[in-house]
Amino acid sequence: MVHHRSLAYKEINLFITELRSHQTMSAFALEFLILTAARTSEIIGAVWEEIDFEAGVWTIPAQRMKSDKEHTVPLSTRAFEIINYLYENKTNKYIFVGQTKAGGLSDAAMDKLLQVTMKYDVTVHGFGSSFRDWTAEESTYPNELCEMAMAHTIKNQAEAAYRRGDMLKKRMQLMQDWQII
Repeated sequence: MVHHRSLAYKEINLFITELRSHQTMSAFALEFLILTAARTSEIIGAVWEEIDFEAGVWTIPAQRMKSDKEHTVPLSTRAFEIINYLYENKTNKYIFVGQTKAGGLSDAAMDKLLQVTMKYDVTVHGFGSSFRDWTAEESTYPNELCEMAMAHTIKNQAEAAYRRGDMLKKRMQLMQDWQII
């Protein structure tokens, strides 16, 4: 298993403050990725039809998920603010628009912002580790809830066979707490 360079969760708030000063599509995408504990591919492929504005959730179809299983992501207040802002200024089907305005953001855009512009020696993928460290060190949320928030598959086949719920209400509170660490 590859361990990606990550930012310590105690530095996330300061990082987010700096990130917000950039006001670019890459900055919005990276903040949204951090707030949702999502993967780069899920962010850059996100389209407007995946957002349920009434329920405040983002549903990623199975074909775009690493696990090939649909994943519903509860949107924290700040994640929903980003969505609403971008919706008011949308130019195509992608939530995070690329430089051509016809397609989505490139898979290198957030890395470039992070490493070249902001000069952080961490990877975009590493923010998943930051989230997971925070849940383990600072929260009382159960492991299975945290793993579900990250769309990780259940390794134990017996447990996977019996756990069929999505814990959406509990995950909503988890993501709300994560946004204000």
